[in-house]
Amino acid sequence: MRTAYREDLDSFAHDLIVMCDSVQTIMSKASHALLGASLQAAEEALSMADELEEIRVRCEERAVELLALEGPVARDLRQVISSIYIVEDFNRMAALAMHVAKAARRRHPEHAVPERMAGYFTEMARLVTEMAEKTRNILIDPNADAALMLSDDDDAVDDLNDHMLVMLTQREWAYSTREAVDVALLARFYERYADHCVNVAARIVYLTSGLNPDEYLAKRERDEAEADIARRFEELERQFSHRRE
Repeated sequence: MRTAYREDLDSFAHDLIVMCDSVQTIMSKASHALLGASLQAAEEALSMADELEEIRVRCEERAVELLALEGPVARDLRQVISSIYIVEDFNRMAALAMHVAKAARRRHPEHAVPERMAGYFTEMARLVTEMAEKTRNILIDPNADAALMLSDDDDAVDDLNDHMLVMLTQREWAYSTREAVDVALLARFYERYADHCVNVAARIVYLTSGLNPDEYLAKRERDEAEADIARRFEELERQFSHRRE
């Protein structure tokens, strides 16, 4: 019975990685469609909706089965609860990526963003791709410290989003209102995608430690301070020992 239970937990964890891979692929194709005005890439991204929904439903069914029939406790319970939230985050990330693909398809054969703004979106696409890959890595090897590092990447995406919004409101904006709206919405899609990566990271922190990120950081600082004090005392003891000798 326990063997089957452990296999179900492992299968759930594997499904999360598969779902993460699908989300990454959708965003990669959507970004290619956006930056390259590629109708084919946009259609390929949108065609993955059914595949993703199948994984989402399977994860949901696994979660219900594990909670209702197995009664997990401690870390296993945290794994199931965290996984339920992670599935929802991935589902939202996929929806945001598909919004990008739809925008590219809607403006085809033209580019959905002005040439002047393409560099910003190229950088945004690079950042969220790296964040998604780091998210995948912490799903494979859950690590609270590695998970917390995604916040730095998210800050970079936020900065780009804020900068573009400022550009849209300046008199020097040389493009149409429609293009301004497109840029604002697309930047928001990428920014929210990055936020959901951070949400997944927070679930991993909870899974590994039972704490939310702020609590974990506070505990880590206390532990580091206590370890530093212990090292200082050890050094003092060694110094006094040498003097007595």
